[in-house]
Amino acid sequence: MSQPMILDQTELESLTHRTRASAQVRALRFMGIEHRMRPDGTVAVLRTHVEQVFGTLPAEKRKDPANEPNWAGI
Repeated sequence: MSQPMILDQTELESLTHRTRASAQVRALRFMGIEHRMRPDGTVAVLRTHVEQVFGTLPAEKRKDPANEPNWAGI
């Protein structure tokens, strides 16, 4: 079973050490983590963005610079 795309409330509280949405937003901004406010006032954070910010993306999802074209040579 794959993980959900959005962090759940428990994961968000664990990441920010905050329970109120306004405090979570301040913590997320401080950490440079993109987020969106839902219509109900809760915070939505993409799991892949958090993994990218913390450098924990699985190897198969990371970009390999060796496989990128040499744009300077064009």
